[in-house]
Amino acid sequence: MKTIKHILISALCLLAFAACKNENKEASTTSTVSDTEATNAKTGQAFIQDDEATPNCLQIAIGSPDHKTLVAAVQAAQVENALVNVGPLTVFAPTDAAFDALPEGTVENLVKPENKATLADILKYHVTPGNLNTSILTKLPKLGQANNKYVQVEVIDGKPVIGGANIIASVKAGNGIVHVIDKVLLPPSE
Repeated sequence: MKTIKHILISALCLLAFAACKNENKEASTTSTVSDTEATNAKTGQAFIQDDEATPNCLQIAIGSPDHKTLVAAVQAAQVENALVNVGPLTVFAPTDAAFDALPEGTVENLVKPENKATLADILKYHVTPGNLNTSILTKLPKLGQANNKYVQVEVIDGKPVIGGANIIASVKAGNGIVHVIDKVLLPPSE
């Protein structure tokens, strides 16, 4: 009798073990599909959701009703992660009106996939390493930009003018500062 009891218990244990093994296979298959989907999704710091931290430079632009063109350009050039780096960063953010002031068709041409590198270069020309408020900017003759080019700084009526653009507002960011400007900065041609 004990032998039959041991055989039944052993058989039940084997069945339970086999059932657990099948569940693990199903879970790993589901995990593989999810991992594949995640690989196809956009990755990097720019796509992390965090409602509690101070907004970073990109989040400030996304949340602004006056920077829709800038956000579209950043997305077309796929430089989102550059604006969310730990920094600190100083970002000069042209308004939609500043983009509208460019010659007709300029923005539409720049956001084409074949012009991605040119657009990225222009956008990086709007980013300076460091957390530079307006009082610091008045003390600097030029700024080294993220695209390895320089932009001139003038002081007019005690206010910094960056590459001919006026700062019309400044917003502190979690990774630096965003200065809203009234003109698109174009890097010098080589």
